Amino acid sequence: MSTIPLPQGRLRSVRPKYALFACVALMLGFVLYHNEHFLIDASDPSWPHYRVIGRWLLPHGLIGAVALLLGATQFSTRLRRQYTQLHRIVGRTYVTAVCIAAPLGAYIQYLDERSGAARSFTIAAIADAALWLLATLMAFWCIRTRRIEQHRQWMTRSYAMALVFLEVRVVAGVTGWENLVPDVSETIVWVCVALAYPLADCVLLIEDNLRSRNKPGRTA
Repeated sequence: MSTIPLPQGRLRSVRPKYALFACVALMLGFVLYHNEHFLIDASDPSWPHYRVIGRWLLPHGLIGAVALLLGATQFSTRLRRQYTQLHRIVGRTYVTAVCIAAPLGAYIQYLDERSGAARSFTIAAIADAALWLLATLMAFWCIRTRRIEQHRQWMTRSYAMALVFLEVRVVAGVTGWENLVPDVSETIVWVCVALAYPLADCVLLIEDNLRSRNKPGRTA
């Protein structure tokens, strides 16, 4: 029975990361509209709360946004292969942004205790920041020691931790649970933090499986 070569170019374009980035774009749009709308509305009732942490919130938000956007570019195969130096610069900028944004996020949550936030929320923020820093610094160490595959794995986990910021707000906003008791929001934070690494590994496993199936020479 004759075999027909598979359309390799088309199969290679089907990557889990494209679906992931589409979801990230949707989540980002929702969060900007639903959670950050107060930035353009001076009458928003959230302003008194944000004034307590305002001077720290702005740099945290801007640097965190830089990390979120630059992190996505690190998964571009074209950028890695054709613009290696730019890939390195963007990667170092991402690492620097994480090293600033992660501790700032934990500190802001600590300051938020003055407004009545529970100490357990601060502990959750510290855990989130620590896991984000761990994955990012491991990714940086792996690339410095030429462990390319391990670098890819830890970078994926790092970006998964970056997405916790969006995931918590999307889950709370879409379900309406943000209007319930604070314990519910805290539970959402812990669940998103706990699932970040495992979900990143699932994405890696799926992509590796698709890559092995779509190698040149496979026939149907």
